[in-house]
Amino acid sequence: MSQPATQSRRRNKRSETTIQAILDAAEEIIVVSGVDRISILDVCRVAGISRGTFYRYFSSQDELLDAFSRFKRERFHSALTEALAPYSDPDERFAALVNYLDEYLEVGQARKILIVAPKYALGWFRRIFQDSIVKFQEDLSIVFDAWDQRLAVTLDREMVCELLVRYILSEQLVKGTSERRRTLPGKIKALVNDLMSATRGA
Repeated sequence: MSQPATQSRRRNKRSETTIQAILDAAEEIIVVSGVDRISILDVCRVAGISRGTFYRYFSSQDELLDAFSRFKRERFHSALTEALAPYSDPDERFAALVNYLDEYLEVGQARKILIVAPKYALGWFRRIFQDSIVKFQEDLSIVFDAWDQRLAVTLDREMVCELLVRYILSEQLVKGTSERRRTLPGKIKALVNDLMSATRGA
């Protein structure tokens, strides 16, 4: 491989590392101080970069916050896919989903951001809402296929995934216990069965 191509790859890697450092610094500041108190100078200090380096990647505070929103959304979705990928058995995959959500709700930063920056967090929840419904349908497709076969009906996958997403958002507002969250698999399955029973009886 040519030297220019190697150097280009190294520059791209450095750029990715720098952008990641900036986004991590933004999250650290937002969780403590909220969105209104964030400053480019503070982000540079926490990230260990100069203002010139910051402006190489972001033109303003607003652009940084937009990028931070996209970063949080993509990280949530990619981490979910990674957590479910090892499981091809439908029941094991659904259990992995519940474990992922339990850990996310226990240690994730979304609720902290909601407390210190409610307007920003609610806007982010609105932006991620529909994307998450679509993503859940993709990652749970083999689960839904198995449930359809067992119940001999076609589930409304979008509705079930919307319930899951709304559950996650409600936990951000009113945090439940880990023990209660772990009852979610049984509750979802019972709900699906009840819905299907009602459909058959209609």
